[in-house]
Amino acid sequence: MGKPILVVLAAGMASRYGSLKQVDGFGPHGETIIDYSIFDAIRAGFGKVVFIIREEFEQVMREKFDKKLEGKIEVAYAFQNFDLRKFGIDKDIERAKPWGNCTCGDVSKR
Repeated sequence: MGKPILVVLAAGMASRYGSLKQVDGFGPHGETIIDYSIFDAIRAGFGKVVFIIREEFEQVMREKFDKKLEGKIEVAYAFQNFDLRKFGIDKDIERAKPWGNCTCGDVSKR
């Protein structure tokens, strides 16, 4: 069995945040939350990171992570989209946000 794979779910649009939070730096040298996660994964023996992103985020993500991670961990990208035709389902999905986002407001009142 090979090394484990880190899967980073980064397809969110960050509409409430106001920008692409996945690449915003906050650490002392501009590190992102993803940087810290990958650093820990490499130290734990992970051999690959797969970013699940929206296709329109690809260039920004590659610019932010590819060169930085080169030679440290294998990097791959998978795109989240709503085209079900590749699975033989001829149905359009009317959804602006990726799956998994809670758009229901304050769930603590439920």
